[in-house]
Amino acid sequence: MKREKGKVSRRSFLKIVGASSVGLMIVPRRILGGKAYASPNEELTRAIIGVGGMGLAHIEYKGGRLLAICDADENRLKKALEKAGPGVKAYKDFREVLAREDIDIVHIVTPPHWHGIMAVESAKAGKDIWCEKPMTRTIGEGKKVVEAVQRYGRIFRINTWFRMKDTFYGFGTTVAQIKKVVDSGMLGWPLRVNVGESTGFTWKFFWSGRTDLEPQPVPPELDYDLWLGPAPYKPYHPHRVHGTFRGYWDYDGGGLGDMGQHYLDPVQYLLGKDDTSPVEVEVDAPPQHPDAVSYFRWIRLKYADGCEIFLDGEGRPNMPYIEGPKGKLYPGLKSDIPNFERKLASLPDPEPLETDFIKCVKTRQKFPLNEVNAHRSCILVNLAKIAMQLGRSLKFDPEKQMFIDDEEANRLIDPPMRAPWNILI
Repeated sequence: MKREKGKVSRRSFLKIVGASSVGLMIVPRRILGGKAYASPNEELTRAIIGVGGMGLAHIEYKGGRLLAICDADENRLKKALEKAGPGVKAYKDFREVLAREDIDIVHIVTPPHWHGIMAVESAKAGKDIWCEKPMTRTIGEGKKVVEAVQRYGRIFRINTWFRMKDTFYGFGTTVAQIKKVVDSGMLGWPLRVNVGESTGFTWKFFWSGRTDLEPQPVPPELDYDLWLGPAPYKPYHPHRVHGTFRGYWDYDGGGLGDMGQHYLDPVQYLLGKDDTSPVEVEVDAPPQHPDAVSYFRWIRLKYADGCEIFLDGEGRPNMPYIEGPKGKLYPGLKSDIPNFERKLASLPDPEPLETDFIKCVKTRQKFPLNEVNAHRSCILVNLAKIAMQLGRSLKFDPEKQMFIDDEEANRLIDPPMRAPWNILI
């Protein structure tokens, strides 16, 4: 169905809500003569799109009253409704959720191949966005999310929190303590950060796809066409969906795609790289299947100033977490620097970061991990994935967010979506 831009009424939107097209502009009451945003004392309202394992966890997140849940799998919806309690309505199509004018915040907890479309459509609908990691499956989708969030004045966050709070994986302390060491200059510059077994990086490392899938009947409770959405059509097999979808390039990128932003966003923060990206990526990995993700031995990301991130896939023992020309820092805040503990105790704490997303929504203050720096840390994940897929080194322009003289790699920045799905801002 073809429509002129700006000519979609709410009535016509609801008529076409079952059709697979998202070139829609949903205008909420907060824009049409309503208030600009909630007052500090007003209760916010929430909806969750995707109620699998992590989606069920989002039901428990504090702040805001849950009004709606959405999933392409009816069985998952039933389970989530039991947990959510009364007053929550279930939907199969996310566009019906976005059409509701009484929802303030949308939690996007779907497989990553949906994150870009849903985040952009949520921003256009006047919703603030709490999105699961990785932020987007591709670099191009991330650029569009940044543009949409800023154009429509929304508050955005990614659901990884280690730069802000909690004990960092395998370290026995918060990232703030590591930041003190880096900012002090005790280790020197440039730095190399080794992300490996000592910090638990190999957890979920072998989340790989299968290459022996035989087509199977789609279960009656699952709308498989809607689950696939913008992803290329592949015959149904249960290993493609739900908990094991991460093993396929069409939807994610194995353990690297699943856990990478948890590990790499704090590194970006520690190195002060929130406004840039690496200029080179090197990889050592076996040849990858075009459909199923395999593993890598190591991946190295290098910035223009010489700082490096080394992703270890082979479990090298006793690697320092951070090493520089003046010293090394190990998990547990151990160092080879003389009098390290005394020096650390004398350092000032870094500036505290706001951890309350609901407060940011009410005050319209950017969340510390927002669309801009989350996109940059997701670029780290996607650079590593693309190098792994192609099996070779790549050069990257952080400003243009494009590979240099490499058409094959650039095609993976913004690959086409399955018709008629697309992202229109």
